[in-house]
Amino acid sequence: MIDFDRNATAPLRPEALAAMSDALAQPWANPASVHRAGQRARARLEQARRGIAAALDNGDGALVFTSGGTESDALAILGMARGLRAAGRSCGVACSAIEHPAVTESVAMLRREGFTCVALPIDRAGRLQPDAVAAAVAATPALGVVSFTAAHHELGNTVDVAAMTAAIRAAAPTVLIHVDAVQAAGKLPLSRLRWDVDALSISSHKLGGPVGIGALALAQHVPLLPLHGGGAQQRGRRPGTEPLVLAIGFDAAVQAAIVAAPREHAAMRASGQRLRAGLQALGAELVGDAEQHVGNTALVRWPGVDGHTLVIALDLAGFACSTGAACSTGVVEPSRVLRALGYDADAARGAVRLSLGPDHRDEHVDALLEALPPILARVRAATAAGQVAS
Repeated sequence: MIDFDRNATAPLRPEALAAMSDALAQPWANPASVHRAGQRARARLEQARRGIAAALDNGDGALVFTSGGTESDALAILGMARGLRAAGRSCGVACSAIEHPAVTESVAMLRREGFTCVALPIDRAGRLQPDAVAAAVAATPALGVVSFTAAHHELGNTVDVAAMTAAIRAAAPTVLIHVDAVQAAGKLPLSRLRWDVDALSISSHKLGGPVGIGALALAQHVPLLPLHGGGAQQRGRRPGTEPLVLAIGFDAAVQAAIVAAPREHAAMRASGQRLRAGLQALGAELVGDAEQHVGNTALVRWPGVDGHTLVIALDLAGFACSTGAACSTGVVEPSRVLRALGYDADAARGAVRLSLGPDHRDEHVDALLEALPPILARVRAATAAGQVAS
């Protein structure tokens, strides 16, 4: 199997595996315990927290461990909005219609709770333009939180975060800004301070760390209510025993990603260009921004081809890909992102996402491109006959 679904997860880095194996071989203790073993565990946990915070250029901000990117996004959106409301401040929330479901579903939850919720404008390619976003923010004085994605999980579009933040700050200086950097981590340089954002979400397994842990980097001034009760861990922001071994593996993966970044970014971009050019030569429509792009992602569609059926056919041929966000796969529905971009339901059902890692080589891309023509012909025929997968 050749894996073209790296936006769903990345292989565990050997540095993370080694660090976790070493931690598991040591005497175990709860980091919240006051005895010596517990305090040794606490010291090791805080070492991992400092390492990840430094990699995110978090300054003197807080770093909250979560269960992954979904919880990091939800904690930022729900926690900040509810925290602002509790403080008697403006607490409305704004995001675009094509954000990850972790964001859009959190915003929908707030809407049901009576919060003001605003959709940020996007164009046909899924681009957020700073001037248009600033105008939407300025037109809604009730806003307290604005959220957007640094690198889109399906389209691969990237945002000039510093420029976007500057435009939002000029329009509404007191608004809190959250950036979903889950897909950007390991692919783009991240900096909460340089970007001038109040909250930044990442996930360990997207950059080669263990599954089951993520982080939310926060400026100190951010009012944040926890999603649930149960303890005073992490200053009450996220109750529950911290996963020490996962945090150690997360930190090791982050540090390894920093060292490997120049080589890995260049490799992914080169493979991505080869992939996108080859797909277009086979008649694919590439969806998204061709210029401001993370480099490793291709969201494509072919007229008359059902995307879900194509994913299954490619899987049988030895290639893994997806029809969109990994959190949503298994549900046979038109791409929510393409629908938001103006595609009708039939066109949106044709979308397939292919995403690369730094270890993909030319022969992997070429093998896929060589296998695709007969597969596309069979799927197109099946789609025309109404024999699509269900």
